[in-house]
Amino acid sequence: MNQLLFISPILFPLLGVLINATLGKRMSEKAIGWLASLLVVASFGVSLILFAQLGGAPEDERLTWGAISLGIPWIQAGALSVPFGFLIDPLSATMMLVVTGVGALIHIYSIGYMHGDPRFARFFVYLNLFVASMLVLVMADSFLLMFVGWELVGLCSYLLIGFWFTNIKNAEAGRKAFVVNRIGDVAFILGILLTFVTFGALTFADVFAGVARRGESVQAAVAAITLLLFIGATGKSAQIPLHVWLPDAMAGPTPVSALIHAATMVTAGIYMMARTHVMFEAAPSTQAVVALVGALTALVAGYTALTQFDIKRVLAYSTISQLGFMVAAAGLGAYVAGMFHLVTHAFFKALLFLAAGSVIHAMEHHGHHHHPADPQDMRNMGGLRAKLPLTFVVFLIGGLALAGVPPLAGFFSKDEIVLDALKHNLPVFVLLTISAIFTAFYVGRQLVMVFFGQPRSDMARHAQESPAIMTAPLVVLAALTVLGGALNLPGVGALGYWLSPAVGEFKTHPLDVGLAGLFTLIALGGLAAGWLVYRHAFTTPDLTDPLSRLGPLYALSKNAWYLDALYQAVVVKGFYTLSSFLASVLDLGGIDGIVNGVGRLARGVAGWLGRAQAGFVRAYGVLMLIGVVALVTYFLIVGANAR
Repeated sequence: MNQLLFISPILFPLLGVLINATLGKRMSEKAIGWLASLLVVASFGVSLILFAQLGGAPEDERLTWGAISLGIPWIQAGALSVPFGFLIDPLSATMMLVVTGVGALIHIYSIGYMHGDPRFARFFVYLNLFVASMLVLVMADSFLLMFVGWELVGLCSYLLIGFWFTNIKNAEAGRKAFVVNRIGDVAFILGILLTFVTFGALTFADVFAGVARRGESVQAAVAAITLLLFIGATGKSAQIPLHVWLPDAMAGPTPVSALIHAATMVTAGIYMMARTHVMFEAAPSTQAVVALVGALTALVAGYTALTQFDIKRVLAYSTISQLGFMVAAAGLGAYVAGMFHLVTHAFFKALLFLAAGSVIHAMEHHGHHHHPADPQDMRNMGGLRAKLPLTFVVFLIGGLALAGVPPLAGFFSKDEIVLDALKHNLPVFVLLTISAIFTAFYVGRQLVMVFFGQPRSDMARHAQESPAIMTAPLVVLAALTVLGGALNLPGVGALGYWLSPAVGEFKTHPLDVGLAGLFTLIALGGLAAGWLVYRHAFTTPDLTDPLSRLGPLYALSKNAWYLDALYQAVVVKGFYTLSSFLASVLDLGGIDGIVNGVGRLARGVAGWLGRAQAGFVRAYGVLMLIGVVALVTYFLIVGANAR
C-alpha cells in the first residue's frame, strides 16, 4: 500500500493520459479538461500527504525515509545493475509540490484558454504526460531513471511547443527546442556513462558514497562528469549558448509556456545540480564555470528582454535571465538560495505567463477579427488596466515580484543569491546586479505598454476580462507570490533547514539591510525608468522605440546578441550546404555513378552478346559451319605438331 501511495503522484496524471487518449473523442470538453485537472490536483494532494509524513520523520532519517525500491530489477547487464526505485526526500518533496501545485493551476486555467480548440483532448493528454514526466525526473533515485524523466520532458516540450503545428513557425519552434536539447543531452549521457565507469553504480546513494570515499583519486573524473552534466543542464535550463530554444518555445499555447517556464522543463537542470551537489562540490573548477555561465546568462537575456515587443517573448527572456540567477547560485554552492528562487519564480512566472495569456485571450476574442494586428504585440495594447482590472492587479503583483520589490517573494529569493555572490564571487555579483537593473526596467516598460496610457488598437478598445476559470488560478498564484517569501525569511530560513539534509549544511543569515536597501532602490529605480521612458511611447503614429536612439546597442538587444543569426549562418546553413554536397556530388555523382556504371557495363555486354541470338536458322547454320571448320583446323594443327 505504502509503495502505491509513493508512486501515485506519477500514476494519477498517467491515468489521465490513458483515459483521454483512448476515450477523449467520445467525451465533452468539460469532462476532458476537468478529468485531467483533477488528477493533477489528486497528485498534488498525495504529494502534500507525503510531504507531511516526511516532515514527521526524524531529521536524520529524512534522506532515507522515502527511498522506495519497487523490487523490480530494471536493467542488469554485467556489472551494471540498476533497480527501479524512487526517492522522496526534502528536495524531491519540495519539487513535487511545485510541479503538481503550479501544474494543477495551469491545467485548470487551460480549460478556459483552450476552449474550442479542435485538438482539445490531445492537449490535455500532453499536459498530463508533461507533469508525470517531470515527477519521474524529480523522484528518481538513480541517474538512469532521472534521465528517462529528462528525455520524456524533452519529448513533451516538443509536442506542446509545436502543438499548433499547422502553422509552420510553431512546428519549427518545436523542432528547435528538440534539437538544441539533444545537444545538451548527448553531454548528459556521456556524463552518466562516465559516472558508471568511475563508480560502477548509477544510484545516487552509491555514487555519492563513492565520491566521499575515494576523494582525491577521482577528482579529475568528477570534474569531467560534473562538466558534462552541466552541459546537459545548459540545454534544459536554457543557459548560454544553448538558450536559443526557449524564446521560441512561446510558439505553443500560453499555458504551455507557463508550464515549461515555471514549473517543469527549465527547472530540471537546477534540480539536477542541487541533487548531485556532492559531485559539484568535489569539482571547484566546474563550480566556477557554472557560476560564471549563470551570471552571464542572467545579463545577456536580461539585456535582450529590454527591446522585445511580444508580451510573451519579454517573459521568455526574463525566464532565461532568472534561471541564470539560479544557476549562478548553484555554482556558488548556495543550493538553498537557488531552490528558494526556483520555487518563488515558479509562482510569479506562472502568474505572469498566465496573466499575459489572459491579456492575449481578451485581445483575440473581443477585438474585431478582420484586422491584421498581432494580439501579442505590446504596441497594439495600452490602457488595458481599465478593461481587465483583475488581470492588471495580478500582472502587477507578478511584475513587482520579478523586479524584486519587497515584501514580495522575488525580493527575498533574489537577495539571498546576490548576498552569496557578494561574499564569494565579486564578478558574479556585479553581473547579477546589472541584470537586476535590466529586470526592473523591462518590467516597468512592459507594465506601461500593456496597461497604461490609451488603447492603441481596436482589439485593446474592445477587450474584456477573461472568464473565471482563467482568473481564479491567477488569484491563487498572486497570493503565493505575495506570501512566498515567508518560505525562507532571513534569520528564519525554514526552507533552508528543511532542505539541508539533501543539499548540505545551511546557516541562515539575518537580513543584510544595506544590500536589501540597494536592491530595493534598483527595483524601484528601474521600474520608474521604464515608466518615464515609455509612458508617451507609441502614442504617435511613428511607433519607434525610444531606446532605438542607442543605435548598435539597441540592435544588439533587439537581435538577441545575434546568436540565432550566427547559428543560422554557421550550423544550419553549414548543415544544409554539407548535406546538399553529400547528396549531389558524393551520392548522385559518386556512389550512384559507380552503381549505375556497373549496370551500364552489364547492359552493354549483354546487348553485344544478345546480337548473336537473332533467331535466324541461316545465321545459326553459318555459325555452326564456322565452328566445325575451326575445330577441324585446330585438331589438324595439334596433330601435325605432335608428330
